[in-house]
Amino acid sequence: MYKEFQQHLQNELADIQAQGLYKNERIIVSPQSGTIKVESGQEVINFCANNYLGLSNNADLIAAAHDALEQRGYGMSSVRFICGTQDLHKKLEASVSQFFHTEDTILYAACFDANGGVFEPLLTADDAIISDALNHASIIDGIRLCKAQRYRYSNVDMADLEKQLQIAQAQRFRLIVTDGVFSMDGNVAPLDKIIALAEKYNAMVMVDESHSAGVVGKTGHGITERYNLQGKLEIITGTLGKAFGGAIGGFTTGKREIIEMLRQRSRPYLFSNSIPPMVVAAGIKAFELLENSNTLQDKLHENTAFFIEKMKAAGFEIKPTESAICAVMLYDAKLSQEFATQLMNENIYVTGFYYPVVPKGQARIRVQISAAHERTDMERCIAAFIKTGKELGVINN
Repeated sequence: MYKEFQQHLQNELADIQAQGLYKNERIIVSPQSGTIKVESGQEVINFCANNYLGLSNNADLIAAAHDALEQRGYGMSSVRFICGTQDLHKKLEASVSQFFHTEDTILYAACFDANGGVFEPLLTADDAIISDALNHASIIDGIRLCKAQRYRYSNVDMADLEKQLQIAQAQRFRLIVTDGVFSMDGNVAPLDKIIALAEKYNAMVMVDESHSAGVVGKTGHGITERYNLQGKLEIITGTLGKAFGGAIGGFTTGKREIIEMLRQRSRPYLFSNSIPPMVVAAGIKAFELLENSNTLQDKLHENTAFFIEKMKAAGFEIKPTESAICAVMLYDAKLSQEFATQLMNENIYVTGFYYPVVPKGQARIRVQISAAHERTDMERCIAAFIKTGKELGVINN
């Protein structure tokens, strides 16, 4: 049978390549940072990592991980409720709760698991989930595992959300679900308006803060800080894999009873190994650093504002953003790959995004700014964009 299936896969892969949609992986041979070294030996400025605060190679986090590795060992070899819970896990959960002003927190191996494990234990076929159309794949997959009635509203379209909420009045409990920052566009969900509609139609609200925590808000405390709604949400999910050190690990934080029910019934939590102590210790240190200083958040915000101003002045189209994600629109898949390749020749590391990661005809370069970038890095990146943009006919001036 496999020979037939093999031919089928070969044909599919050839078609992907012919459409210019094939994804190649570049090999990095250095720590993750503002500047990295790739397999060829080339040193490049990295503008496509989720390393928003530059903590992926932070000396304090590395020291905390080293100490935990020596004192607590390499791995837990167990799930949490059997013998996989250390005091470090509880301390990190308390740190997350403090950061988001929530009542309790539960850790997962990744935010994909957090989103995959949050809906099914809480909601049944009698209930409703109302989801933004551009929510992350992990939210979509998590909803598929739940028997609740599914409604979808157009991205940040509050009129459509209200329409779906009106229809969902037929169900018992209603949960509105949205990304805090939409990862492909960089726009922020209008949480104040979502909360107002939730109160009007008696619904709960869940936000995935993966791309907004550490980034959005004056002190980087996320979308709830941005709208002065800290402590108001029923559920927040997020990751340690972006602003908070860039390793692994996810979490769900929110109302106490919700978190307790997830501890009892959430399958990714019950059937996955605990996060390694060294990762937990580094996570604790990350939250400690961010609670004590806003230096990294301030630098990130300054870098982002500088990039957007200069790129727009040069004639590039950038989607509206309040985050560190800047979507430079090119629309053509092959063009986005060619553009990224030429930028690599200028020692600027970016990636072209195209279908199925974004809708067909919406290809772009997603530039991700970091506090690890210096002003000279920003200037070199912008200059390379302008040079390549003129060569490829994307901009004229």
